[in-house]
Amino acid sequence: MTDKPIQIRRRSFLKTTGLGTAAAVLGLPQFVAPRVFGANDRLVIGHIGVGGMGSGHLGYMIARQSRGDLVIAGISDADSSRLGSRLETAGEQAKGYPDYRELLARKDIDAVVIATPDHWHACHMVHAAESGKHVYVEKPACCTIEEGKAMIAAANRNKVVVQVGSQGRSQKECYLAHRYIANGMIGRVHTVECWHYESPADNNPVPDSAPPPELDWDMWLGPLHWRPYNARYCHGTFRWLMESGGGQIRDRGAHVMSNANWIMGADHTGPVEIEATGTVPLKGLWDSAVTMRVEYTFKNPDWKLIWAQPGEKRPYFDEEKRKREGIRDGYGAVYHGDRDSLIVWVGDGQVYTETKAVEWEPPAGAKDVYRSPNFDHREDWLQAIRKGSKPVMNIEGAVATANLCVLGNLSLITGRKLRWDAAKGEILDDPAANRLMSRPQRYPFCL
Repeated sequence: MTDKPIQIRRRSFLKTTGLGTAAAVLGLPQFVAPRVFGANDRLVIGHIGVGGMGSGHLGYMIARQSRGDLVIAGISDADSSRLGSRLETAGEQAKGYPDYRELLARKDIDAVVIATPDHWHACHMVHAAESGKHVYVEKPACCTIEEGKAMIAAANRNKVVVQVGSQGRSQKECYLAHRYIANGMIGRVHTVECWHYESPADNNPVPDSAPPPELDWDMWLGPLHWRPYNARYCHGTFRWLMESGGGQIRDRGAHVMSNANWIMGADHTGPVEIEATGTVPLKGLWDSAVTMRVEYTFKNPDWKLIWAQPGEKRPYFDEEKRKREGIRDGYGAVYHGDRDSLIVWVGDGQVYTETKAVEWEPPAGAKDVYRSPNFDHREDWLQAIRKGSKPVMNIEGAVATANLCVLGNLSLITGRKLRWDAAKGEILDDPAANRLMSRPQRYPFCL
């Protein structure tokens, strides 16, 4: 039998930790050096958040556990029914924690997989890094510019490997599209045009109510300001609120524009101007843009990135294959070069591109690009931990992508074009917009 999760009151937990640094207040080890792995050492894994993508990650790790190269030691979730059901599948060695800080306080855990709602990503990742744990965290990396800065600093200061779950970069046909473009097959790329369907609107709002008995609502909110429970907030519907999800641009944009940054070599650059237009809902709780168009201007080299919601859809070219394989062609990007163009469909768990890139045979002397082992994003992370290397969607690249999503929303909110200094991580000549680069976080779940 698995250990049953024990409900721990956060106030009493904090009383035992003493005061001092943020890590001490949270009851976490301070600046613990990550373990160095030998060839035959097993990784000890913890999971924080096991609904949705978190359930898929857990299933993957359970399969790896059966091969003997890692062990799942702990699972944390604010939903006790989810926690209990996942513990039943993870093995008797896995223990349950309603409070993630208990899991992070375990010195035997080497790495954690975080798949909580977006508003938790930065806090969970930073707190895990401060506990000396390597991190796989779901996308988008962060909800604000300042969160992204804190994540990069924590990863570097604590020397942990961080992979963010924009898994399209590891997919085979993304690799093939990247290699094709890197070898000049469409010429110099001047525009990357992303398309996606609209975000939903809350046209039938419901009143606030008591949270379900299995949900620790206070823990689910975490760093957000406290508010009454409403069924429109969770579970997956948190994506349609600016503060917790940010709409389609921060959800799928973190996939499609991640691939664009990767293919265009823009992980360590950034746009100089951002201009957005769109429509927002007039009723209900959901306030993210329903329709949206954002234009990002890059310099040195000069190119434009466009997020269009909706944009001009390019149907997948093989209708029989689309139906057979369940290809979701409702979003993607067109890479426009001065000689030709290339379509890359979808962008997350599935990535497809045109036959000309898939069947292209590189000649002698052709450039190659990074390739994740077995085209697997999680395996890329596990390998990076053992080698002490950077994974394909490392925290710097992930924050650069998340900043695109955040800045698009900020341009829409302010109603004006923004000028951006990527090196400093600042909006230029606009104090009001600069103040929106961060937001208060609720104690003690703060950076």
